[in-house]
Amino acid sequence: MPPPEDERLVDLAAHLEREDPRFARALRSGRPVRPRQYRRTGAWWGLALGVTVLGSGIALSQGLLIACGLVLAGLTAQLVDPDPARQVHRGPR
Repeated sequence: MPPPEDERLVDLAAHLEREDPRFARALRSGRPVRPRQYRRTGAWWGLALGVTVLGSGIALSQGLLIACGLVLAGLTAQLVDPDPARQVHRGPR
């Protein structure tokens, strides 16, 4: 026998609160924000930093700066990827 709908809704709300508390608080207040998987501001800042380090490494002819810029740009480019099928899901579904 399936559980009553109220219990399922309470479980869903608790799961949402654990996974993304900022989103859950915003829904309760009536002012929704983007869910966590669509917030990529930090990734864009990291990508900009990586490209800046890469550019300064090229301008200064410093191999270590070039390598750091390439690694940082490559890592953050993976975070900016909009394809949700490639994103790693946190926790069981």
